Amino acid sequence: MSSIPTPPPAFRIQLQPSGRSFACAPGQTVLDAALAAGIVLPHQCKTGSCLSCQAQVLNGQTDCEQPDTDAALPGTQALLCCTRPLSDLSLQCRELDGQWPVARANVRVLAMDRLAADVMRLQLGLPPGQHLGFGAGQYLDIHLGRGLKRSYSLAAAPRDDGTLELHVRLRPGGVFTGQILEKLKPRDVLRIEGPFGMAAVATDGGATPAPLLLLATGTGMAPVKALLESAMVQAQPRSMVLYWGGRSLDDLYLHAQCLQWQQEHAWFRYIPVLSRAPLAWEGRRGHVQEMAVQDWPQLQGCEVFACGSPEMVTAARARLLLQGLPAMAFHADAFTSATV
Repeated sequence: MSSIPTPPPAFRIQLQPSGRSFACAPGQTVLDAALAAGIVLPHQCKTGSCLSCQAQVLNGQTDCEQPDTDAALPGTQALLCCTRPLSDLSLQCRELDGQWPVARANVRVLAMDRLAADVMRLQLGLPPGQHLGFGAGQYLDIHLGRGLKRSYSLAAAPRDDGTLELHVRLRPGGVFTGQILEKLKPRDVLRIEGPFGMAAVATDGGATPAPLLLLATGTGMAPVKALLESAMVQAQPRSMVLYWGGRSLDDLYLHAQCLQWQQEHAWFRYIPVLSRAPLAWEGRRGHVQEMAVQDWPQLQGCEVFACGSPEMVTAARARLLLQGLPAMAFHADAFTSATV
């Protein structure tokens, strides 16, 4: 009778300065192990693109698959979503308290409407009596079966009726957008899990008076919309400037809404930016990170929330840190497309 192989022992991960520790199985990422242990560490995209989950390795050996970006990390820094321990580890990193618990639910499709030729808005309803707590800037997973899932940012602030809003980029041939979404109709049921990621930034101007620069491309507007709606219910919202970029005006699918918000709220400015603008366009031309650098030569007192393509997020981080923005003041949500 053959014996059952004994699994290799887990490594011990200790966090500084709190002294908390948790187990991490061989081959498991440090971030996944921390979340499984109920310890929330800074993170967002879980693909290594947004650089939110940086930590300093104080002691121990790791296998870190650093993503192919221009923002190389120093030798003692690691991205916890890409780092697997090869020994016990001691790490210095921030810990997040007050995060919402992850939940699973079957949600019903309430409405579907096109915001643009390639962007669909999904309105989802939770079962009666069930509530999903989340903060602006977080996302959820839609489970598709066979172990497949897709991640989408929550595109509205928490609502009293519990409805959830997603902005889905339509990609021909995609497992969700090309095979499931085209057959989806109101009253159909989807399986979701969340929230994941971090609540983006504080929206209360009394607690955080520093101005907030919002950089978005494409459906990176989804978490920005949730953040703006959260600010609108604050007694004293902080000053915010949104730079939303696209190739043409059609890409800015909530352009009219943003103009209306700018008229209604003195604390909000909206700057649309087109990279392939027609000759008649009288607005800004180029890329959002370059516009922010032009407008804000002094960034020491600012915070930045960048949402959209990994290329934009990487370029924005490098450009703005070079301009003087403190690294801890740069928050990001980089969107990546699934390949399967």
